[in-house]
Amino acid sequence: MDGKLLAILVCPVCKGPLVYERAKQELICKGDRLAYPIRDDIPVMLEDEARTLSPEEVG
Repeated sequence: MDGKLLAILVCPVCKGPLVYERAKQELICKGDRLAYPIRDDIPVMLEDEARTLSPEEVG
């Protein structure tokens, strides 16, 4: 994922910072406990497409 793109992306729900999870190809919002998928190097920043993180994943 391009570092410049990651620097400007925020969570569409809370506008908080995102953490890039390379192994899972996801952008994580710890505040909302949501993981946004990255498909074909394109972040899918739709709340309906995000999966909810378990408390262990947020850790």
